Formats: sequence, structure tokens, C-alpha cells
Amino acid sequence: MTAAPTAFFAKTYDEAMALAVDARAYMAAPSRAADVLAETVCGMRLAARITHMMVWLLRQRAVHAGEIAAAEALDDEPLGGIGECLDESAAESCSPALTALMDRSLRLYVRIARLDDMARRNAA
Repeated sequence: MTAAPTAFFAKTYDEAMALAVDARAYMAAPSRAADVLAETVCGMRLAARITHMMVWLLRQRAVHAGEIAAAEALDDEPLGGIGECLDESAAESCSPALTALMDRSLRLYVRIARLDDMARRNAA
């Protein structure tokens, strides 16, 4: 692997980690949400997105480190949780802070889903 893809994935990984830290800080704070159910749904969706993204990024990191083959990283299904992670039905009822985290996570999730799709097409 060349340095450019490694730097690109490192930047994406760092962005996902920063999002995870921000999400954790938000979830650790006491909730003042008016719609507790919507806030819970959004929080679970946020956690699912972050989990699926981190699994994919850690696999890519292992590929770049030479720990696993690229084909092995693509053995499983495409980036997980597409249906659940792209659903934004409860977002309008969430607090502004959680909505901002949801927006960040959705943009990053969509980017990583495109990368996964590209990797799978290139491997085929």
C-alpha cells in the first residue's frame, strides 16, 4: 500500500473516533429531552452507525498493516446496518445536539458505505 491511502484511511478513522468520543460525551450527560423515546431511538441509531463504521475501518486498518488480506476484509457482508443506519425517521424529534451528532454520523456512514462499495467492485 502507498502512503496516500493509508493517510486517507487514518484521517477517516480519526474522524470516526472523534465522533465516537463526542457521542459518548453526549450520552453520558443527563438527558433533558422532551421526547425521550425519539432521543433513545436516535441514540441507538447513532451507536449502531458508529459501531458498523468502526468495524469496517478497523478491518481496513488491518489490511493496511498487512495483518489480513484485502479479500479477507471483504469476506463478510457489505458495511453493516444499511437499512437501520440510513433511517432518519426519529431525527426531527431529537435535541439539537443529538441531531448534529446524527448528521455527522450519517455523512461519515454514507462516505464509508461508498468506500466499501468501491472496494468490493475493485475486488470483483
